[in-house]
Amino acid sequence: MTENLRVAVVTGGSRGIGQVVAERLAADGLAVAIVYASNKEAADATVAAITGNGGRALARSADIGDEAAMSAVFDDVEAEFGGIDVVVNSAGIMHLQPVAELDLAALDRMHRTNIRGAFVVNQQAARRVRTGGAIINFSTSVKKLALPTYAAYAASKGAIDALVPVLAKELRGRDVTVNAVAPGPTATDLFLEGKDEATVTAMANMNPMQRLGTPADIAEVVSFLAGPGRWVNGQTVYVNGGMV
Repeated sequence: MTENLRVAVVTGGSRGIGQVVAERLAADGLAVAIVYASNKEAADATVAAITGNGGRALARSADIGDEAAMSAVFDDVEAEFGGIDVVVNSAGIMHLQPVAELDLAALDRMHRTNIRGAFVVNQQAARRVRTGGAIINFSTSVKKLALPTYAAYAASKGAIDALVPVLAKELRGRDVTVNAVAPGPTATDLFLEGKDEATVTAMANMNPMQRLGTPADIAEVVSFLAGPGRWVNGQTVYVNGGMV
């Protein structure tokens, strides 16, 4: 272990926003552990990108809703890097459907990842993050927009908004901050898939900046909360260009 090495765990760090967050934290000088569900190729590629730029990284596969699996991941990270300073929980799934037609099995799957998984990850983080560290979760701006078909997803992310300020207070005296970022529409492959140009343009124009966010826009805020942003605590920070 390198003396004074800061270490981050990033769930959902193999693709999309989570991948860019992992690479940004590595560029900030942190060793990064990427937790992914199933896409080993993408996770390995992210590790290779980080190490190719002189950083330190590892990847581990785990279901974030499985407390034993996540405890083992955190054990591995501590054994490899000596401790944990930052935990970013960006893993999540989204199922869109009107409430009257909602597939409750899909709701249960989303609950396991977005709510149970968040509590599992935050529980491990609360037990292990070192003094001066940060816990950062992902919420969503769609809660304020109240768009049709988004009720189940928005409700699952509303749980994050409830968790964050409570955990921040529970960690009183530890000098560990707990926050969430709530992105608006962001230009990832997952977001753009299946949307025509008119839909993308309409969503881009929902904010006064008149563009979609980029993963780098979101990663910049995560970097701030993981590093210098020590006086921001217990908050959900909306990162959407002024959309809501």
